[in-house]
Amino acid sequence: MANKIIVAIDGNSGCGKSSTAKVIAEKLNYTYIDTGAMYRAVTKYFLDNNVNINDPAAVTQALENIHIRFNKNPKNGKQETYTNGMLVEEDIRSLRVSQNVSAVSKIPAVRDKMVAEQQAMGSQKGIVMDGRDIGTVVFPNADLKVFMTASIEARAKRRWQELRENGKDTSLEEVKENLEERDRIDSGRVHSPLKKAEDAYLLDTSDITFDNQVDRIYKWAINLIEEK
Repeated sequence: MANKIIVAIDGNSGCGKSSTAKVIAEKLNYTYIDTGAMYRAVTKYFLDNNVNINDPAAVTQALENIHIRFNKNPKNGKQETYTNGMLVEEDIRSLRVSQNVSAVSKIPAVRDKMVAEQQAMGSQKGIVMDGRDIGTVVFPNADLKVFMTASIEARAKRRWQELRENGKDTSLEEVKENLEERDRIDSGRVHSPLKKAEDAYLLDTSDITFDNQVDRIYKWAINLIEEK
C-alpha cells in the first residue's frame, strides 16, 4: 500500500486497544508503537531507581538517562520493550508498575519527552499507535482516530485474566480498583488528559469479540487508504 496513513487509537485501560493495535499494524504491514509500554518503562525505571516524582530536577535527570526502544523477538515475532538495552517487557506489565504508571504519566516533563519521541517515530507515517492522547496531542492530524472504551466490569475481567495467564496472583476486585483509579487520574490530569478527539470513531468493546473490533478498525483504515 503506497498511501500510508497514521492510525491513532486511544482509550481506557483494559479495553483491548494495545492488542487490537498490534493486529491492525500486522494486517496493514505498518509499524506498531506501544506508547503505554513507554510510560510503563519510565515508571519501572523511576521505581527501581527511587526517583522522587515530586522533585522536578530528579525527574529531568532521570529522563536523560532513559532510552526506550522496541525490538522484534526473532523467535516469536512479537515486539518487545527495552530500556537502556535491557528487556523489560514482562516486568512493565506487573501490578506494581500498573499501580504507579498513571501518577508518572501525568508529569509534564515525562509526557513532553514521550510525545517528542512518539512524534519522531511517526514522522514517515505507516504507523499504528495507541495510548491516551495520541489523537488529541501526539498526532492531532492523524488520518484515522479511534477511541476505544468498555464497561469497567469487562475491562477488569480481561486485565485480571491476562495477569493470571502471566502468573500474577491478584484479585479481580484489586484489578477493578486499580483501573478505576487510573481512569480517574488519566481523565482528570491537566496535562494531556484522556479524552475522545472530536473527529474520532467511538468503539465500545464491552460486548463485541476481539476479531470484530479488529475488523471494524481495519475497514476504516482501508477505506481511508483507498481514498488517498
